Amino acid sequence: MGDTNKEDGSGSSQKMVRKEKRAYIFRKWTRVDLARASAVGAVHFLCILAPFTYKWEALLFGVILAFVTNLSITFSYHRNLTHRSFKLPKWLEYPFAYSALFALQGHPIDWVSTHRFHHQFTDSDRDPHSPMEGFWFSHVLWIFDTSYLREKCGGRNNVMDLKQQWFYRFLRNTTGLHILTFWSLVYFWGGLPYLTCGVVTSLFNLCSIHCCYSDIIIISYMFLATQGVGGAIGYHGTWLINSACHIWGSQAWNTKDTSRNVWWLGLFTMGESWHNNHHAFEASARHGLEWYQVDITWYLIRFFQALGLATDVKLPTEAQKRKMAFPR
Repeated sequence: MGDTNKEDGSGSSQKMVRKEKRAYIFRKWTRVDLARASAVGAVHFLCILAPFTYKWEALLFGVILAFVTNLSITFSYHRNLTHRSFKLPKWLEYPFAYSALFALQGHPIDWVSTHRFHHQFTDSDRDPHSPMEGFWFSHVLWIFDTSYLREKCGGRNNVMDLKQQWFYRFLRNTTGLHILTFWSLVYFWGGLPYLTCGVVTSLFNLCSIHCCYSDIIIISYMFLATQGVGGAIGYHGTWLINSACHIWGSQAWNTKDTSRNVWWLGLFTMGESWHNNHHAFEASARHGLEWYQVDITWYLIRFFQALGLATDVKLPTEAQKRKMAFPR
């Protein structure tokens, strides 16, 4: 089973030894760092406003939006684009990638590159959100240190498969425009309740490493006008995969890293919290390998496979399972 994470020149496959802990707070903060931190702060502040602007229909809208966009992240960005766990016709692949844009975790090129680096350099100095730097760093603080990300991820040369496609270049160049337009329409349609109760995922990666000043202006407007309770929930759901799933839980496979399966996050994360399973078989389209391991993303993949639309669906073989099993 192929490993897409190491295929296109992203550097040495040798894992580097972490040398020293990076300063979290007392360091030079760039304009982009401050924009990201302000966005996260604003999202949590809007949680306080939600009880005062609450409407049932706004909450329902948010729940549906959160489900669709979170599932698009796991289905498209993660399993389809990052790991190439299955193939879709372009007329179906592109709409899923586009809907994932509204989870506010950035454009596909940036997201996929960061995640491929995470797998290539897990728990090492080049891991973009290494748990070896501490819980809070892997959970959220890494997002606010663009100098760190630039050092670790550089020029994003491990996503040439996406850079060669016009659609993903288009999304990279127009991310802010799409999201600003969408949430402006939401505001004009439903007002503040639809923003404070809008259950959408995190804004953290929208401002890319190579963000320009005009992008920051767009983002500054957007985080003041959008998100709320769901934004905070979505933030921490995503971040817990990077932090909790490398600290707590169980290990079913001998991956020789800190990845863990966290059962109580399975439903909430669409099956992404079976993280030790995922690190053992990175290219597998199925993360919940046992019948009782809830994996909503896999159910969607299986549905499209039954329709003949998802092809080349990768699953671990028995030989691969024996290789990754703990010695008895």
